[in-house]
Amino acid sequence: MFVQNVAMIYLLLASLLWAFSFGLIGRYLRGVDPCAVACIRLAISFVLFAPFLQIRAIRLRLALKLMLLGGIQYGVMYIAYIHSYRYLEGHQVALFTIFTPLFVTLIHDQMRRKFHGEFLLAALLAVAGTAFLVWGHKDIRGTLTGVALVQLANLCFAYGQVGYKLLRERESELLDDGFAILSDARVFGFMYLGAVCVTATVSGVMTDWSQVVLTRTQLYVLLYLGALPSGLAFFLWNLGARRVNIGTLAVFNNVKVPLAVLVSLIVFREQADGVRLLIGGGAIVGGVIFARLRSGAAC
Repeated sequence: MFVQNVAMIYLLLASLLWAFSFGLIGRYLRGVDPCAVACIRLAISFVLFAPFLQIRAIRLRLALKLMLLGGIQYGVMYIAYIHSYRYLEGHQVALFTIFTPLFVTLIHDQMRRKFHGEFLLAALLAVAGTAFLVWGHKDIRGTLTGVALVQLANLCFAYGQVGYKLLRERESELLDDGFAILSDARVFGFMYLGAVCVTATVSGVMTDWSQVVLTRTQLYVLLYLGALPSGLAFFLWNLGARRVNIGTLAVFNNVKVPLAVLVSLIVFREQADGVRLLIGGGAIVGGVIFARLRSGAAC
């Protein structure tokens, strides 16, 4: 129980860090090539975790699996996610991430070859709560291209976190060294290395780097995004993901939405419907509680 409670704190901290990202990307990085943005911030994340890598202690096959997961969860996801800002506003992008919990539960059950109806119900509760929170916003007018890009990003992020959770379960004897955080930190750099390989390859083909000119503010924003939301938050997220049941994990994928609204209210002085925030946020919390009550089911 203690381990799962600590894991939920990891997920909550990651969600809080992500809550600032939607507004920052939409406000400061909208005109910058999305492939370049993805490549730069993930390269920063890799530099952050490279010192922890224990290359000689990890089998090549396992390292390649981690790189593949990272390439999907972070590389492909970020290219699609950041590219969606060309078609959608920041709050619209946040809106269309609400389906991630469904992808998480469905992908997990497909990989495990076992259906967990209670966890799917918890995910649906989180989606309903988030939809109520943001539905009816006067500025929500998403294009099909933007919506499709966000769903691709959702799918990749869901696949990566579930894949990492199951991979760590299978390789626990090899990877765990008695200190949980260190056991993840010493392999997590491979995830970012895979992501950098994907984004560098795509940006090498699609980005005209001679046209990528960043202001000082944009550089600071990229450093922040690469070190915290991409670096520390992704690490904390996967660290927590492998220690909670899949229902709790699915629901937490939508916690960032009400947090993003709170950040907009407190930091950016935006307006929001307090009643919607309470009801929608309450539904998400209800999903977390329901998933925790069902934690006796298979993770």
